[in-house]
Amino acid sequence: MTDYDLIILGGGAAGLSAARAARWEGASVALISDAALGGDCTFTGCVPSKSLIEASRQGLDFAAGLERVERVVATIASGENAEVMRHEGVEVIEARGTFVGPRTIEVDGRRIEGKNIIVATGSRPAVPPIQGLAEVPYLTNEAFFAPRPQPKSLVIVGAGPIGCELGEAMARFGTQVTIVEFADRILNRYEPDASALVEASMRELGIDIRTGTGVQLVQHSNGRFTIDLGGESIECEELLIATGRTPNTTGFGLDTAGIDLDRRGFVETDTFLRTNVKSVYAAGDCNGVQMLSHAADEMGRVATWTALRVSRKYKYDPNRIPHVVFTTPEVAAIGVLEAAAPDDASVAEVEMSANDRALAADEVEGFVRLIARPTKFTRHRAGGKLIGATIVGGRAGEMINEVALMMRMNAYGFRLAQTVRAYPSWSTVMQKAATRWFYEYEGESARRPRRSGRGDR
Repeated sequence: MTDYDLIILGGGAAGLSAARAARWEGASVALISDAALGGDCTFTGCVPSKSLIEASRQGLDFAAGLERVERVVATIASGENAEVMRHEGVEVIEARGTFVGPRTIEVDGRRIEGKNIIVATGSRPAVPPIQGLAEVPYLTNEAFFAPRPQPKSLVIVGAGPIGCELGEAMARFGTQVTIVEFADRILNRYEPDASALVEASMRELGIDIRTGTGVQLVQHSNGRFTIDLGGESIECEELLIATGRTPNTTGFGLDTAGIDLDRRGFVETDTFLRTNVKSVYAAGDCNGVQMLSHAADEMGRVATWTALRVSRKYKYDPNRIPHVVFTTPEVAAIGVLEAAAPDDASVAEVEMSANDRALAADEVEGFVRLIARPTKFTRHRAGGKLIGATIVGGRAGEMINEVALMMRMNAYGFRLAQTVRAYPSWSTVMQKAATRWFYEYEGESARRPRRSGRGDR
């Protein structure tokens, strides 16, 4: 006899979403977590980083920024804590759970069984194998938001979203920031011209950006770090490591349950988020499919629906999930980049300087790039079906959601051109871009994908 319809290991975004979806299905559910519910995003990731960067833009000092972080985190955490989840009918077990069988979990001195189990154990900061790093008091995002005096200088290793966002925030507070990135450009998973615009903005803030550069050795003495870059050394008061994430998949008995991991340690899943063990699923960062809080939230629901709605299976499609870097300018993307678009795709693009709202705000850096594929019968006559977009500029993180909705609805591109938006709002630029699929508008029309890889416009 099973104890629960669903057992969830982990209380981050995926675990919370899965638990709530299960209760909406009328299922009995146990949520097991030995950390505060909410996970990395609430306490050390999305929420504090965005709170800090907004404080810096509003002219607050570093101490006031950290106070805001604490206040915002506490407010958001209060809506997803154990008491709230228990009130919603979820049994929350605040302890560590480990597999002792394929569908048996040992927790808090007892064994419980579930008809279905979702592994949602999340991830932690990845630490690169840099000589000397293990012997020095470096920071990751897990400790970066703790109260402390503002550092006069900061070196950030890694120029992904975390490194760039926190680098901008600290530079605005007045810290001298250096960012070191092994790749040949910052934000290298985004369009090259998006990276270039953000880099130019960061350099204007006085940030020293070193790309194509690796750290050879780290030392710490008398309260200062020495960072050896091979050809030169730089010194700083604080060192932040922001080189990605690694999965939390050890110490939970996954091997005992027979759950397969890939070579990087992520739980292997199919498109329905099923593991190789029947009735065991993996959602969120631990499966490595898409390491975003809102992606984990969606995965929690998808895994739960497939587990509990026995007559249907639900696919998780990462191409329909938007992602945003909240730098200045913002960078938002969904689906394919231009270099990966099929040859018969149509690219509709407009500069942000053609956006009247951007002109009024004096924030004209950026662009909108929409990518559509032709359909079998209408080809591009109806605009095709959206398969990707990149937006750079003010409110990009909001405007990308228009594209996400279009892709979710499997709607034709003409809907973007047809929809009337309030003038002069930021999103009127979306209509201008989409119109170019059908007409020459302000001297330009849609084009075929460019293959230079440099985003030459």
